[in-house]
Amino acid sequence: MDATPVAALVTLLMGTLSGSLGAMLGIGGGVFLVPFLILVVGLPFHHAAAISLAAVIATSTAVSAATAGRQLINLRLGMVLEVATAAGGVAGGLTAQMLPPEVLQTIFAVVALFVAAAVIRSADAPPLPPDAAVGRLGGRFTDEHTGQTTTYAVRRVPLSLIASFLAGNLSTLLGIGGGVVKVPVLVTWSGVPMRVAAATSAFMIGVTATSGAVIYYGHGEMIPTLAAAAVLGTQMGSALGLRAASRARARGLRTLLASVLVVVSCLMLIRAMA
Repeated sequence: MDATPVAALVTLLMGTLSGSLGAMLGIGGGVFLVPFLILVVGLPFHHAAAISLAAVIATSTAVSAATAGRQLINLRLGMVLEVATAAGGVAGGLTAQMLPPEVLQTIFAVVALFVAAAVIRSADAPPLPPDAAVGRLGGRFTDEHTGQTTTYAVRRVPLSLIASFLAGNLSTLLGIGGGVVKVPVLVTWSGVPMRVAAATSAFMIGVTATSGAVIYYGHGEMIPTLAAAAVLGTQMGSALGLRAASRARARGLRTLLASVLVVVSCLMLIRAMA
């Protein structure tokens, strides 16, 4: 499938917007980019997912580089969960080749709506005392604006592993980046602060997206021109998103994420039923 200059320009602009939202929320931006490529540009689902995964890799790289050294990325937790996520990613990439686009779009809509409900109900766990034991996977970080140190421990690790496998599966199955599942689970059930969950998720999704992107590329479903436009836009948008996230409140980020997910879910469900 050939890409027109207009399609490349529009993809660049949407990549900028999705990269900004993805960096702010730690979910990679694919949940916004995939519906746009399908509904506006008119791409088949598999092509849209392949391009989105390339953009997710770009978001992960930008966010990880920008947040390194700020104690927001929990590397130990990220590496533990990434084992399950990578396994799910490979499984999702293979499964995606067997399902028709209508089924994938319906799954996308249902997942987005479920995650939106979880995000609305979620809230950061009360911080632990500064000298509290955090266990093997917990940690501490200092807000660069307020100077306040937050201490947290990670709860329900087996549940986080299961969710990470599911996130990896959905990531390559739908081209959305596993953060859309990981961030709500880490915040709601595992007691990880929103900023840490977003940064750690952004670090992990690049690895997951790479495994899926390779599978889509091998099937000839990656459109190089549009993928390059999406990656370039995502890199620019990620810088804007990180700057905005540092000033935004966690509750505001959750509300934004849930609102966008509800809209995306409705649009994809209408598309699947058309």
